[in-house]
Amino acid sequence: MLRFLLLCFWLLLIFVILGIPCLLLCYIVRLFSEPLSSRIMQTYVTLAMNLGTFMAGEKVTAIGLENIPKDQPVLYVSNHRSLFDILTIYRFFAGPCGCVSKKEWGKIPVLRGFMVFLHCVFLDRKNLKDGLRAMQQVTAELKGGRSMMICPEGTRNHGDTLLPFHEGSLRPAFQSGVPIVPVTFTHTDDIFENHKPFVRAANVTVCFGAPIPTAGLDRPAQKQLSQQLPQLIQETYEKYV
Repeated sequence: MLRFLLLCFWLLLIFVILGIPCLLLCYIVRLFSEPLSSRIMQTYVTLAMNLGTFMAGEKVTAIGLENIPKDQPVLYVSNHRSLFDILTIYRFFAGPCGCVSKKEWGKIPVLRGFMVFLHCVFLDRKNLKDGLRAMQQVTAELKGGRSMMICPEGTRNHGDTLLPFHEGSLRPAFQSGVPIVPVTFTHTDDIFENHKPFVRAANVTVCFGAPIPTAGLDRPAQKQLSQQLPQLIQETYEKYV
């Protein structure tokens, strides 16, 4: 119960007490420098997420940090177990990074502002045309030098077997030629989803796999990688679960 109350306070602090002034600052800074406003927001969000996981009692083990390229954008491709996935991983990103999110998150005041400054892409999972538009936007962000994160399962999955990846999820990497970094989460749903509304401390793992080059891959090679990547993340999950 104490952790639940602490997270309620965290939400009030991050989204109202500090969040609104931070948004106003970023709107003003953006008039002069959009990249600077984005960096300010990423710094704020990173600190906020670290505070949230600390209050939840999360203890994270990060494996493969040496696999995160420091000098180029990448497409992070992960399994998806919890709301705490993004809170857990954000501190480890090298350089600016946005994420692909369901459109419902974009309807929440203040949070939408945060996500817009981070160049997140909102996706309507029930609309094929909107899905194509979203993937084109992700491709543009990657070509512009910003890393992006996507969860191709499309929804949180608490089972021990990954859901099928949505078709086209890796296309932005193929079209932009950036490497794919596989990401595997374990036990993040032990913080909240497995016993909600209670929040409990948990030991979680986030594993970054070796970057997979995509530049110059022909269609058969792209199809093969699309089939192999879920298997790779599944094997990593089974190793660390």
